[in-house]
Amino acid sequence: MAKKKSIIDLRKMKAAGEKITWLTAYDYPTATFGEEAGLDMILVGDSLGMCVYGYPGTTPVTMDQCIVHSEAVRRGAPNTFVVGDMPFMSYQISPQEAVRNAGRFIKEADVDAIKLEGGKRCIPFIRAILDAGIVVCGHIGLTPQSSGQLGGHKAQGRTLESAETLVEDALAIQQAGAQMLLLEAVPPEVAGFIRDLLAIPVYGIGAGMNTDGQLLIVSDIIGQFQAFTPKFVKKYANIAEVVTDAIRQYCDEVRSGVFPQDEHCYHMIKGEYEKFQSMTEKYRK
Repeated sequence: MAKKKSIIDLRKMKAAGEKITWLTAYDYPTATFGEEAGLDMILVGDSLGMCVYGYPGTTPVTMDQCIVHSEAVRRGAPNTFVVGDMPFMSYQISPQEAVRNAGRFIKEADVDAIKLEGGKRCIPFIRAILDAGIVVCGHIGLTPQSSGQLGGHKAQGRTLESAETLVEDALAIQQAGAQMLLLEAVPPEVAGFIRDLLAIPVYGIGAGMNTDGQLLIVSDIIGQFQAFTPKFVKKYANIAEVVTDAIRQYCDEVRSGVFPQDEHCYHMIKGEYEKFQSMTEKYRK
């Protein structure tokens, strides 16, 4: 089993031009699969709101939900760098509230870092969490928690003005002390410029190849989440089809009497069946 990476390892990988692999996970089994496959990092994303709970977006997700899922992921991937995702309104109220909730991820779920969305406006929260000794990953571009202000789930940085805002936000986040940055739904030209501009690792989700590594939603790449598929997703499997077919076959076999067969049954201990038959006689009279 490979040794769990540290923030120092991640910076060395950036310097060496080694791409990191990053996926979301929300439960113990998926985390075990990810660690076995050799993932560098796992994000317990607030995307669990849609992928696990069926919410229309991420804003209903609570801290308690994030903590429970992070605990499960840590148990499943003890040797993988795990990032907890700060849900909506877990840090925006005050720096003190941000530290308290970020601290919960560390104390209760044993994650290695936290992620929060937003640029310059989040600097006070980032600094407060860093001052508490917690590793922070910034997140700019398409920020789902505040997508209403963006006019919906739209790519960012496609105009000069928007791109400059991203660059300024990225610099501010690095200056505040964040150790990583995630760019979501950003043109590769802009992402590459920001990657080269910053000393910290810059990762992308829907930001092209010009980043220090890639993040995707595991439910998207395995074909589990069916509501919609973002443009930047590549599906590597379609387990929704596999699982649906398996359940359909199960239903057919139960209804037709094919399942269960003798091989699926537990039989009475030898000699006990005869006693059982004798015992049942009193109920038949």
